[in-house]
Amino acid sequence: MSGTDLESKRSNLLRTVRFERPDCIPMTFHINAACWHHYPRQALLDLAAAHPLLFPDPNAVSRAADEDPPVCALAGVPFTDPWGCVWETSDDGIHGVVTRHPLARWDDFDDYTPPDPDQTTHWGPIDWRREAKSPGPVISQSCLRNGQIGHNHTWLKLTDIRGYENVLVDMAEDEPRLRALLEMLEAFNMGLVRNYVERVGVEWMGFAEDLGMQVGPMLTPGHFRNYIKPSYQRLMRAARDGSCIVHVHADGDLRDLIDEMLDCDIDVLNLQDLVNGIEWIESRLAGRICIELDIDRQMVTTQGTPAQIDALVRDEVVRLGSREGGLMMIYGLYPGVPLENAGALMDAMEKYATYYN
Repeated sequence: MSGTDLESKRSNLLRTVRFERPDCIPMTFHINAACWHHYPRQALLDLAAAHPLLFPDPNAVSRAADEDPPVCALAGVPFTDPWGCVWETSDDGIHGVVTRHPLARWDDFDDYTPPDPDQTTHWGPIDWRREAKSPGPVISQSCLRNGQIGHNHTWLKLTDIRGYENVLVDMAEDEPRLRALLEMLEAFNMGLVRNYVERVGVEWMGFAEDLGMQVGPMLTPGHFRNYIKPSYQRLMRAARDGSCIVHVHADGDLRDLIDEMLDCDIDVLNLQDLVNGIEWIESRLAGRICIELDIDRQMVTTQGTPAQIDALVRDEVVRLGSREGGLMMIYGLYPGVPLENAGALMDAMEKYATYYN
């Protein structure tokens, strides 16, 4: 992509976030690493080549196809993250689950040492001098200098370290060591934010972790307000003070948490469409905050027809978008989606990107 194209994409993205009449809706189609061994490689490459709005750099797609899965997502190879959590997966390219929680027993807390944000992220070592020279993660915001402190940074990291049921009991009992662990996490996360702001000079800071289940949140609104929200607010304020756009990704049903989340000064909220409901998103969020809509991966795109996929994307654009901006859309392709449907979704995303132009 040329410098002129990058600048145009950058301007369009910023105008979308700021409700300043962008030229088109920013659309991102992400192909998960596992797809390259579940689908015919050339078929995916051909689909990407046929959709230049979504995939403007064919060479980048080819490089992604040839890359090995990250070390944290290798089937049959347990991965220990910098916090001591052991992860296992059964499919190359798919992040698995934690099978060993380093603080499953509080008896081990006194000897527990957090990682150093000057040396590592939540997922592995980082060279900040090299990071400052790199273009940043290849995501929808690649036209901006961007940083992400890593999926599972606060709430989910607690469950990785302690175990989900243990954390819920800790919160219910107001376990003081949970507060101390939260302080460790926040200090580490704040170090990442400051390194990205001060050493890398990012304009966009991503905070990603899932808060919802299929129905309802993973923790009560009261526990979110008491334990998680204050840390979110301080971290996101530090990013905002560094002149960053604050982007939050959270899968699942967020409806009971949304008022608390919006108190955190979020600029862009990535949330799932059908889990939360398009009508609810329209009534509560459209025009109030920039929405990055995570397009359904459970029902319509996996089991529907191309016509139903087109209708879904059009309905979402009509309900949630406007000529002023405030809407982005993203889809993550994972194994199991018919290739015909993947192509239909690419068609619809390109077709409706310019609906308001």
